[in-house]
Amino acid sequence: MSTLLHSHSASSSAFTLPSPRRRSAPINPLPRFSPQNAVRCKLIEPLKFDNGRATNQTDMLIGGSGTAIPSFLVAPNTRVQDLVNKNDTRLRIFSGTANPALAQEIACYLGLQLGKIKIKRFADGEIYVQLQESVRGCDVFLVQPTCPPANENLMELLIMIDACRRASAKNITAVIPYFGYARADRKTQGRESIAAKLVANLITEAGANRVLACDLHSGQAMGYFDIPVDHVYGQPVILDYLASKTICSDDLVVVSPDVGGVARARAFAKKLSDAPLAIVDKRRHGHNVAEVMNLIGDVKGKVAVMVDDMIDTAGTIAKGAALLHQEGAREVYACSTHAVFSPPAIERLSSGLFQEVIITNTIPVAEQNYFPQLTVLSVANLLGETVWRVHDDCSVSSIFL
Repeated sequence: MSTLLHSHSASSSAFTLPSPRRRSAPINPLPRFSPQNAVRCKLIEPLKFDNGRATNQTDMLIGGSGTAIPSFLVAPNTRVQDLVNKNDTRLRIFSGTANPALAQEIACYLGLQLGKIKIKRFADGEIYVQLQESVRGCDVFLVQPTCPPANENLMELLIMIDACRRASAKNITAVIPYFGYARADRKTQGRESIAAKLVANLITEAGANRVLACDLHSGQAMGYFDIPVDHVYGQPVILDYLASKTICSDDLVVVSPDVGGVARARAFAKKLSDAPLAIVDKRRHGHNVAEVMNLIGDVKGKVAVMVDDMIDTAGTIAKGAALLHQEGAREVYACSTHAVFSPPAIERLSSGLFQEVIITNTIPVAEQNYFPQLTVLSVANLLGETVWRVHDDCSVSSIFL
């Protein structure tokens, strides 16, 4: 019986990334390489979660206890000396307050330190941003997902962009691992706003020259920007993790939780040993309210892998999982790039419907939201490689070939 590729060395469809970069002054251009000959990084290593338990955030930073830091994030003495020499590079990484742990991992992958920035809030709620180092003529990357609280984080990103523009940065790239308001991408009823286009305009007018986004809710959101958009996918990170699990390929079925996600699920299934596809038909009666109606496809006795771009209240994916169990599925896995986790998502996901809930760290997960079935994968290597390719004017799409 053919089995799903269950080792990193034997996986032909699993995604690979080159090893973390060691920088010296001056920085050399990125060498061209073939993905087949690349050295694989363990993408689940940076966070070191044990069955969904939280890691102390202080351990994520260099200088912490070091127990949670993967080996490649701990810089050797030669790299530390290079890091002190900040002026040797025109590439600068700054982090907002939305997800500093992810920004730190990206910077470590690139062999850089995070740029010094001061962000504070006044008593009336206004946001103050000051860059505490020169960025004149630099290629600046601002890491800030617009996750909840979406309005606070969005406004902070806009002010960071403005601060960089007024400090004479040569290029400003907004690295947005999770793009808030992405679901408001069209008019479904009269007199509705298209907030995704409005947010795109705000980011452009603030002074950003480019946007780097991960798993946009819909592809057309790229067209809302009047500046270049590099769109990367968190899917390879999840595929790489699933390929390490010993699941028989004949038992696998990939499930789309709704009709709108069929293209995403089909692409996922093709890379997962060309697994069969099933679709959950649902009717939505209101925002954040979903009702499952029917199942298209066979899941009886199989391991069902549900794939979606985000989990918000988990209503759709939980009702879909319940339907899969009713139809005879042996196990149900939930895979999603963005873990928004609005209440009552945790109660639904930890109710026993799922064998495992696999997400990435594009959005930081609060410690109280961890549960035993939760697995968090890191997209730091993926974003870090993309940042370097954008900076070095190399192809980004070739990462996914």
